[in-house]
Amino acid sequence: MKTFVAVLGLASLVALSACDSAKENKVENAYENQADALDNQAENMEAAADNLSGNAENAAENAADALENKADATREAGEKAADAVEKHK
Repeated sequence: MKTFVAVLGLASLVALSACDSAKENKVENAYENQADALDNQAENMEAAADNLSGNAENAAENAADALENKADATREAGEKAADAVEKHK
């Protein structure tokens, strides 16, 4: 039964993704790419923080957290922009 539910859920996701317009996908992908770049910067900042100590380490970790928050906000903005494109079809 669990397998059937999982397959049904996956089929539903595939069906829903097929409903997106090319323009909607393009907008969402652009935002997603920006967010991925921010996440990569955050990961690099966290790696650099590992080599620091004290206030410098805290500052680097805070900067990484800020980048991660910006990435999340960018993804959310991308979803909203894609939804706006979908509404104006």
